[in-house]
Amino acid sequence: MTAVKPGDVEALIRRGPDPRIAVLLLYGPDTGLVFERAKRLAEAFVSDPSDPFAMVKIDGDTLAQDAGRLADEAGTVGLFGGNRTIWVRAGSRNYAPAVDAALKAEITQARIVVEAGDLAKSAPLRTLCEKSPKALAIPCYPDDERTLADLIERTLKENGLGIAREARDVLAASLGGDRGASLSEIEKLALYARGQDTVSLDDVEAVTSDVAASVLNTLIDAAFSGRSADVERDYRRFRHEGMDPSVMLGSALRHALTLLSTRLAGEGQSASMMVGNWRGLHFRRKATVETQLARWSPPALRHAIQLLQEAILACRRSSHELSHANASSTLLRIASEAARRR
Repeated sequence: MTAVKPGDVEALIRRGPDPRIAVLLLYGPDTGLVFERAKRLAEAFVSDPSDPFAMVKIDGDTLAQDAGRLADEAGTVGLFGGNRTIWVRAGSRNYAPAVDAALKAEITQARIVVEAGDLAKSAPLRTLCEKSPKALAIPCYPDDERTLADLIERTLKENGLGIAREARDVLAASLGGDRGASLSEIEKLALYARGQDTVSLDDVEAVTSDVAASVLNTLIDAAFSGRSADVERDYRRFRHEGMDPSVMLGSALRHALTLLSTRLAGEGQSASMMVGNWRGLHFRRKATVETQLARWSPPALRHAIQLLQEAILACRRSSHELSHANASSTLLRIASEAARRR
């Protein structure tokens, strides 16, 4: 078995996977973390990530139509020699046969990095990579305290900065479960502290906002609390501000996943006790989220998650106008279901 434990992932990326491993599968509910880790692994294998001959990007749907293309790409010699990375982005169709064909081929100077979604344990792609000695299946779950502390120190170090322990702990407590949002906050802090040697607690308090209290939470809380009128109002506002529909749906999906994991972990507990265990939840949202936890059952949340996943995929395949219509109707459908459960 070549499944990697979540706690070992960062150490694996830092030291680099065994060069004999041909396929690296990254999967999980945190799409920002999946992308960030895939990018690091893809770029680390080649001398110039901006070289299109060294860094080849392929959509999963393309591979679903041509199962032999991935193996062909991995076996192709670069124009100027050297290592090549084949970066596969997730699609809506099953491209496991293409990965299977690549694992059966002889690959020497290429690395295949597969950026997938939240794969179930029985998913063909995950099963294939976990069983193959030539692949690694790397899970990407929301950051815990240790991972966040490592992310903070590593990102600031790349910007020539250290951070005081107290400041690091306060910063980690303010970050949410989305890797992309966390990185944005840390990089903003690094920019603010440029010219210093160390980031202090005053710097953290002056710059960082609570990611869990992001502006999109007004829309998300309205949907999962059953306030359809507020969903319509907030959606119109965010659309007018240029917000991408898939971003709004992605935020709703992460919230639904967190609601579900909190419900499952707190089985037998009251909603108020579960809220107390919700790491990074802004105090102003606690009453609203407590109501949501009491209202939504695990089966209902799984259905909402399925609706959101399908809507995100539809947005990728639709025009801008259709994407907004689809995203809006999905959030209103969730709000309707939440109101029915009142």
